[in-house]
Amino acid sequence: MLEERQAAQFIKIRRLATGLLVLMAVIFVICRIYEPQYAFLAYVSAFAEAAMVGALADWFAVTALFRSPLGLPIPHTAIIPRNKDRIGESLSDFLEHNFMTPEIIREELDRLDFSGMVASWLSRPENSRAVSRQIVRSIPALLKVVEDDDVRHFMQNRITSALQNTRFAPILAEIISMLAANRHHQKLFDHLLGMAARALENNKPYIRWKIHESSPRWMPKAIDQKLYERLLDALESTLAEMKEEDSEWRARFQKSTDELIEQLKTSPEYGEKIDAVVMDIAGHPLFRNYSVQVWHDLKARLEADALAEDSQMAVKLEQALLAFGTELLRDDTVQVKLNRWIREFAVDAIVKRREMIADLVARVIRKWDAETISRKLELHVGKDLQYIRINGTLVGGVVGLLLHVVSGML
Repeated sequence: MLEERQAAQFIKIRRLATGLLVLMAVIFVICRIYEPQYAFLAYVSAFAEAAMVGALADWFAVTALFRSPLGLPIPHTAIIPRNKDRIGESLSDFLEHNFMTPEIIREELDRLDFSGMVASWLSRPENSRAVSRQIVRSIPALLKVVEDDDVRHFMQNRITSALQNTRFAPILAEIISMLAANRHHQKLFDHLLGMAARALENNKPYIRWKIHESSPRWMPKAIDQKLYERLLDALESTLAEMKEEDSEWRARFQKSTDELIEQLKTSPEYGEKIDAVVMDIAGHPLFRNYSVQVWHDLKARLEADALAEDSQMAVKLEQALLAFGTELLRDDTVQVKLNRWIREFAVDAIVKRREMIADLVARVIRKWDAETISRKLELHVGKDLQYIRINGTLVGGVVGLLLHVVSGML
């Protein structure tokens, strides 16, 4: 569309320049015919004659840039087609050393508020909604690219390979240490005690029955009952004692936890045992089949949610984008930091690759045939060059007229 508009404008102005040359030629012929009768026509004839010379000279110069005038093999014509590779190299070098310099790029990027524009745009609900919907709609297509066989291969080989190079004992030690630092292990201890207390309460009839079944037949039931009650009292008092914050039981549990952490960190035997257990689990067919089944379920759920009108992923993503844009818009400090980071990244990325970018320009121009590059350049600058023809016609006519007047005065 742009080339068509440029071509129309170019043809229009070229016709005007050519028409002006033809007009000067007609005026010159008419003046030559009637000059013996009307002496003043000598001035008009001088103007028209010089105008034709100027028009023809400029026509030759403009035409010689893009092709050989009249198709004649005149030296130093068709300059652009014959030198397109050299022009491409020169343009590439010019771009690399005069446009893609750190100073110029940094100066241009300093004028742009990247984070502010992004924040302002995302803070509008309709924009966040559009982005989130577009991202979610692309999920089914992305999932189709991932083949189930590839996932199975990944599960069976890549994960296993990664697990073989991982030492789990130190990782487990760090996890337990972190939980212990926040007293989560004591909460676990309390939870286990609670489970034991509930189990004792819920199984009293069973305990009573087991004591009776284990007692000799000759023992009176009263003694069984006493034994049962004392056993319950002992168990309940022990559980109550264990729940106390400064109980010996809790201290023993703390000591056991610390010893376990230390063993996991330092004991090669512990590490080997844990690694062996993990590898046995990862290598078991049930685990592999379960992993693939999890992938199938996850894939089906993602596809179903992505295609749903009320997609929860889209809603959550929209909320996250909207919140991000709103918060970023309010935080000038973060905007400044983001802008500085983006500018430095852009400058570094462009400058490091400026030779490659410039070389791309040269390669593209080399691939163009001579006719293509001549046509493209002529459409872009030909309109202005046709004005040179028009100006040459008029300026040449004025100069010719002045020379005629001066020669008449001598």
